[in-house]
Amino acid sequence: MDKPIMQLVAKIEKNLVNFTRDLVRIKSYSGQEEEAVRFTAKKMSELGYDEITIDAMGNVTGRIGSGEKQIMFDSHLDTVAVKDEGKWDYPPFSGEIVDGKIYGRGAVDMKSGAAASIYAGYIAKQLGLDAGKTIYVSGTVMEEDCDGENLKHLFKELAIRPDFFVTCEPSDNRIVTGHKGKAQITIKTTGTSAHGSAPEKGQNAIYEMAEIIQQVEKTNHKLHEKKGPKSTLVMSNIYSKSVSLNAVPYECEAYLDRRMVPGETEAMINSEMEQIIAGKKASWEIDTLHRKSWTGLDIYYQPFHPAWEISLDHYLAQACATAYREIFGRNPEYDYWDFSTNAVTPVGMGIPTIGFGPGVYKLAHCTNENCAVEKIIEACGFYAALIGRI
Repeated sequence: MDKPIMQLVAKIEKNLVNFTRDLVRIKSYSGQEEEAVRFTAKKMSELGYDEITIDAMGNVTGRIGSGEKQIMFDSHLDTVAVKDEGKWDYPPFSGEIVDGKIYGRGAVDMKSGAAASIYAGYIAKQLGLDAGKTIYVSGTVMEEDCDGENLKHLFKELAIRPDFFVTCEPSDNRIVTGHKGKAQITIKTTGTSAHGSAPEKGQNAIYEMAEIIQQVEKTNHKLHEKKGPKSTLVMSNIYSKSVSLNAVPYECEAYLDRRMVPGETEAMINSEMEQIIAGKKASWEIDTLHRKSWTGLDIYYQPFHPAWEISLDHYLAQACATAYREIFGRNPEYDYWDFSTNAVTPVGMGIPTIGFGPGVYKLAHCTNENCAVEKIIEACGFYAALIGRI
């Protein structure tokens, strides 16, 4: 165990935990993160960050040091909404600590990781681990809807390109070497409107979609039967348009969620979709989402991201393994996420990327979301140790 790091972590433990709880208490749904962003910027200032920037999209970035070697730790400050508050054992914005766990929306996804990385920057500066380095710690917005768009904007506006990137998404303090890719797709069928009393005069767009629904299900079964990591395809939404409830629908649209594994390409997805709609009056496209950030900036997002994975032989992975041994006193545990993260942007830019964060990720978005305090403290130590090893 790295004694200087963990001794300092022990000294700031109470402040770290209180900061995490305060973040959880701030409701910060996607597009409504202003209070959380400004609160984070204030904390960075109190901790002696050299520069703090809130960009036009509303992301907050703190900088420590100005050395040649650059590393960035990123956490998103937005959360999904709470729609089942009455089912929670503790109020979802209370930050209650029960049995050593902080309860609340965002405790896992991912305000605990944000707090741990922000304090890790402080520790690194106090111990001189920032010598010859530039440390960036970001609190990004709108990840839940538009993962990666925040970092595209941040990198461009701040004119930075870190050498190494760590996404602090929850991993239960395992080193994560990558995650599945995703494509969010819309399929649209068209028909001909007619009065409901004379359906034979029209063509029902819902019926046109019916066979496509079966093809989607068959495709998912085929993907599941393949050997190795499993990709998936699910139809998650469907709706139709008609001139009235007494008319044959002239349009039907379905939403597909396609998760990709390493090796699957855009060309493969294109071919798969063409086979699914073959012979039908249908078209498909990668969906485009339109959102507005808390600053009023319009965001346009096309969700197509290939899967990625970093080699355990890579310098960054080796540095993570060494830092892990220093903090935990044992060989590292590894994982691979089946969900997408902000990492899609640095990976797409060719920046070496890895994941590590406190919290069990299966608890994200769940009722009674919670994160063990011990994991937050350990993650803070790990991030500081990694800075020292880069």
